[in-house]
Amino acid sequence: MAQVINVYDIPDILQKLKNEKVVLTGGCFDVLHLGHVIFLQQAQKAGDTLVVLLESDEKIKKLKGVNRPVHNQKERAKILAALKVVDYVVLLPSMETEEEYDALITQLKPDIIAVTKGADDYHHKRASKLVGARLKYVTGIIGDYSTTRILTQN
Repeated sequence: MAQVINVYDIPDILQKLKNEKVVLTGGCFDVLHLGHVIFLQQAQKAGDTLVVLLESDEKIKKLKGVNRPVHNQKERAKILAALKVVDYVVLLPSMETEEEYDALITQLKPDIIAVTKGADDYHHKRASKLVGARLKYVTGIIGDYSTTRILTQN
């Protein structure tokens, strides 16, 4: 089972990961679906250790609307941590600026940033350039899976 940590634990974790190829990804992962699982499986294959940055409830509410998230951050973290392909889940505080994300990415210094082809490339390209990480498209859009679509079908 993966370890769930907060951003203050990152320096301790980095000591353990010195000789590993670290793959970083992130997102909301509000209602976990097959698309998420396939993406995380492919991301894990890109390196030795998969670190997942998990957005705060406040951030999701701003991005997705007042009825989201469906599951709070601690619940989402437990679900992600139960997946054998995930090594660390980082509970993100509410972050408003690119500088806050930059500081976190700089601290983590991942080798690879894993994304889905068709995702918002600006932020991922910027982050990978900032730390010299390789930007890797590990999947395309997978089927018709979408948390928003799943929630609006019911």
